[in-house]
Amino acid sequence: MRPVSIWQRSPWGLLLCLLCSSCLGSPSPSTAPEKRAGSQGLRFRLAGFPRKPFEGRVEIQRAGEWGTICDDDFTLQAAHVLCRELGFTEATGWTHSAKYGPGTGRIWLDNLSCSGTEQSVTECASRGWGNSDCTHDEDAGVICKDQRLPGFSDSNVIEVEQHLQVEEVRLRPAVGRGRRPLPVTEGLVEVRLPDGWSQVCDKGWSAHNSHVVCGMLGFPSEKRVNTAFYRLLAQRQQHSFGLHGVACVGTEAHLSLCSLEFYRANDTTRCPGGAPAVVSCVPGPLYAASSGQRKQQQSKPQGETRVRLKGGAHPGEGRVEVLKASTWGTICDRKWDLQAASVVCRELGFGSAREALSGARMGQGMGAIHLSEVRCSGQEPSLWRCPHKNITAEDCSHSQDAGVRCNLPYTGVETKETWYWDSGNITEVVMSGVRCTGSELSLDQCAHHGTHIACKRTGTRFTAGVICSETASDLLLHSALVQETAYIEDRPLHMLYCAAEENCLARSARSANWPYGHRRLLRFSSQIHNLGRADFRPKAGRHSWVWHECHGHYHSMDIFTHYDILTPNGTKVAEGHKASFCLEDTECQEDVSKRYECANFGEQGITVGCWDLYRHDIDCQWIDITDVKPGNYILQVVINPNFEVAESDFTNNAMKCNCKYDGHRIWVHNCHIGDAFSEEANRKFERYPGQTSNQVI
Repeated sequence: MRPVSIWQRSPWGLLLCLLCSSCLGSPSPSTAPEKRAGSQGLRFRLAGFPRKPFEGRVEIQRAGEWGTICDDDFTLQAAHVLCRELGFTEATGWTHSAKYGPGTGRIWLDNLSCSGTEQSVTECASRGWGNSDCTHDEDAGVICKDQRLPGFSDSNVIEVEQHLQVEEVRLRPAVGRGRRPLPVTEGLVEVRLPDGWSQVCDKGWSAHNSHVVCGMLGFPSEKRVNTAFYRLLAQRQQHSFGLHGVACVGTEAHLSLCSLEFYRANDTTRCPGGAPAVVSCVPGPLYAASSGQRKQQQSKPQGETRVRLKGGAHPGEGRVEVLKASTWGTICDRKWDLQAASVVCRELGFGSAREALSGARMGQGMGAIHLSEVRCSGQEPSLWRCPHKNITAEDCSHSQDAGVRCNLPYTGVETKETWYWDSGNITEVVMSGVRCTGSELSLDQCAHHGTHIACKRTGTRFTAGVICSETASDLLLHSALVQETAYIEDRPLHMLYCAAEENCLARSARSANWPYGHRRLLRFSSQIHNLGRADFRPKAGRHSWVWHECHGHYHSMDIFTHYDILTPNGTKVAEGHKASFCLEDTECQEDVSKRYECANFGEQGITVGCWDLYRHDIDCQWIDITDVKPGNYILQVVINPNFEVAESDFTNNAMKCNCKYDGHRIWVHNCHIGDAFSEEANRKFERYPGQTSNQVI
């Protein structure tokens, strides 16, 4: 039998121990600040580049061996725990797919799951130490708040040796400085080091190096440059070299990811027999520096676009969508990394990727998810050349839609000032009839009335203004539902008094023999999704909504949707419209709650991730085709046709279908998202008072 001590046998012994200050060597109270000991037996460090001191790839030393953490199931809560292990107060973000470069050695943790309140990473759930099915391309990183824990004991934190890093790259024109147009596409390569800007020795400089530099500067590719001219020019100039031995593979998203050699401070001779490295880049179509370049690029035959970005607030960012079997769909973010994102960016005429976004950071798409586990080397001319998996609906959800932020060229527009202020004291109007597609870099590039200004009067009523936002709504019609639900109804006139009151019938209905006879109506359901990053709200506030007694509802917008029947050449033969009499969240995605409901004079709108359904049997959800003759037509539906409410993308607001009408039945087929501008919007622009021509600068 195991002997039992008196302390275990008697509760009085335990009480005596607690009362006796000398029992078991109890320490005396201390006023020194408490220090965190961290995870016993483990050491931590932040590694990788380019990075700042409070961010990087997380590395853990266990049993004398350094390793990394896989990004599978990694969350901000896990980042909080790890940042505290590293001596910071909390995390502000985390990264995936080896953003700071792949590590080496063991992958110590996989499927790490923390609540965020743990004192040590050892308290979090995982697959167990060293048990992982990941590669170092999936190494996780953290971005900590640059604020240290008070009294933190950093004995368990190892600082990685701080090497010199290239923080920024620029091209400096060697001739014609100040007179050359922006963006600068050719010049001497300069890198910003901690002590300032330096040049790069061109010994061993390769096209791969130029490709990486051009990508960082927002250009999709590089071109050959007359190095003999620059070498001759270099003989008359003084140089400040800070970097040499640059060796890039060509797929790197940042020059810091290449093999680099820096000159030491005590080097007396630098770049002997060499000259400053020079790079020349090819701008994408949006950034062609001159009209000649722009025309030359536009004259090239353009193939069918199979990749696009949606939902971004700026050029070169958004949710990645790809075209497959005539249908646009999204990409699952599994294994989505900078290499794949850079292929997308370059394919679209931008530079390499600045960020590879996961978790639907640019809004959730709708419909198909075409690709998963896209693995690009970075050398592919198109995303479709990268190995990938075709997936089923069960493999991924739209909450995992992949996105990108691309590097963009500096154009000078960033520093051009556009003022926005009270226009009561304005004495001159300088532009009118401005119509932009949204891809222009400045208002000068939009179509407008040129020198013939239509607005001769000034003042608040006649001047335009804006409210800027990083996010906006984005409405999209479910085109398949229109096709599935379209049918014809002959509705008696005595049931259409309310519809006539709200102007939902063709003009010929006014001369009909009321209440006898009928009107022929093309009816269909309209399901409108908000795929943006902000709720869609009516332009007018509740105080200005109009009550309609006949149907017992409020109108929050005069026109929410246009419905038109067009001939194949675009002539309108019948029309309908829908006022947003009940703009609300009919249904939402699983993880989204409804916010808007029209009942009891409630707020109207469509939440991000929700949709508003106008059923086919609702009044005015139709087009009056009583006067339409049999033939082939186009059904067009345009949402938010007057652009009264801001959206991140108006190009997907129009839907078109082919229609065949034999006088008795109608066939609706091939419904798809169509033109960027509705016919009505084009006509309004053409009829603008005083317009003589549409001038594009």
